Amino acid sequence: MYRIALWGFGAMGSGIARNIISKVDLKLVGVHDSRVDYVGKDVGTLLGLEECGVKINGNPMEMIESSNPDLVVIATNSFVSVVKDQIASVVKKGVNVITIAEQMAHPFFTHPEEAEELHNLAVRHGVTILGTGVNPGFVLDTLVIALTGAALNVKKIRAARINDLSPFGPTVMETQGVGTSKEAFEKGIADGSIVGHIGFEQSIYMIAEAMGWTIDRIEQERKPIISNVLRETKYVKVEPGMVAGCNHTAKAYMGDECVIELEHPQQVKPELEKVDTGDYIWIEGNPDLSLCIKPEIPGGKGTIAVATNMIPAVIEADAGLLSMSDLPIPRALIGELYK
Repeated sequence: MYRIALWGFGAMGSGIARNIISKVDLKLVGVHDSRVDYVGKDVGTLLGLEECGVKINGNPMEMIESSNPDLVVIATNSFVSVVKDQIASVVKKGVNVITIAEQMAHPFFTHPEEAEELHNLAVRHGVTILGTGVNPGFVLDTLVIALTGAALNVKKIRAARINDLSPFGPTVMETQGVGTSKEAFEKGIADGSIVGHIGFEQSIYMIAEAMGWTIDRIEQERKPIISNVLRETKYVKVEPGMVAGCNHTAKAYMGDECVIELEHPQQVKPELEKVDTGDYIWIEGNPDLSLCIKPEIPGGKGTIAVATNMIPAVIEADAGLLSMSDLPIPRALIGELYK
């Protein structure tokens, strides 16, 4: 039985908590969230379940010390600059970490200094750090790498994820520019407050490292998806003429040859404008290979599943900062109940 604690109880964190509670080999022992209206309340009650005896703690270090977990799942933010100190504080307690921060999926090229610091810290304390989720972490990298295993050789990789953003919380909506005007979207792209999909670089470098390719440059493009209809989720309202999402593409080159091409148009409520979702992979090589998943792997459930299912592998892994390509392929954990 693995003892698991959670840092962050938002849209993804609460889903991960619910999933952990349902698993035979996992035990939720602690949860931290900073919202004062949550502190002191039973996690089960907040999830609409029976009381589980775990109450929200407003102090993360106090939560870890009192719950003595084997691993902490950090579900707070997408960026290395925000989660680095959170991860380090857990590692210094001698506790393993899984974070769903997209930039942590493979930070060795995009954030080399931070990655080296965290890796050395993890090794020194004998624990493991993994950044993962549905994407990056699975669809546009781990699944791509797995599919190349059936090829004699590979010349080029192309993949696309056309998905529904609706399950995600305010942080993701803000980084995608959802609910802004076209002008505000362009301004946000210019000043860096709107970034589109976070993780293309991480996925590209993860794939390239697995293939033994050296990437010389990456070109990216972000365009707003303007809604023609009213779209509304729990976290955002999009009026006609406002931005419903971002069409983000990335191309990676070795010399003048594009060897990896990723596309990720994502938006809230795509079905309202008859947009079919799906995950697609095309391998150009010997033989040519393709994979189609329709509709797409649900973003929220996929992130919750991958983060939860990787817990045993991370706890049992060698110490250090790892990526999904370093670990066994994910597989579903047995649950006490199916919901």
